[in-house]
Amino acid sequence: MNKTDIETLFSRLRAANPNPRSELQYHNAFELLVAVVLSAQATDASVNKATPALFAAAPTPQAMAALGEDGVAPYIRTIGLYRTKAKNVAALSRILIEQYGGQVPGTREALEALPGVGRKTANVVLNIAFGQPTLAVDTHIFRVANRLGLAKGKTPLDVEAKLMKVVPEAYLHDAHHWLILHGRYVCKARSPDCWRCALADLCPHQPKTARPAA
Repeated sequence: MNKTDIETLFSRLRAANPNPRSELQYHNAFELLVAVVLSAQATDASVNKATPALFAAAPTPQAMAALGEDGVAPYIRTIGLYRTKAKNVAALSRILIEQYGGQVPGTREALEALPGVGRKTANVVLNIAFGQPTLAVDTHIFRVANRLGLAKGKTPLDVEAKLMKVVPEAYLHDAHHWLILHGRYVCKARSPDCWRCALADLCPHQPKTARPAA
């Protein structure tokens, strides 16, 4: 995909959604961090069903650490891998208290050192909570970037590195939101809705799907 096509692609995504936002529900950086940790191998919708009660009971690292693994687990039982996630959430809360005064750190190194936090999670937190131009490559972005020919790669890290090089600076901060939402609702894995895709004329993916019969 050439520079003109890339500019066109992101200008269309921005026109359709000028202020994209994460679909995870949160009120501050700590809740965002916890929600993203819980969303690993789970849907945002499933996380959003569990977190209101959890955050009402434990809105701070201090309260979450006080709950502990056994206290967190019942709130997130409906989320996949909830036992491991409860352990990680309790542990990262203790680390935030002990090492960062109860605040979420704003560096990749510090975030990735927290239990349950990998590169993708760190990128989401850095982008949303700290305004950094990062790209969190999940399964949706990985699929969309490869299908479009925007950034072909065999691993999420490879795709991330290529996206960081080709996405115009003006779009970089919001690029991962646009691509995630596009992959989640339009460029779906098994049956992409090519018939209603604003990027169809730019996309080399074949065959294109047609509008379903009424």
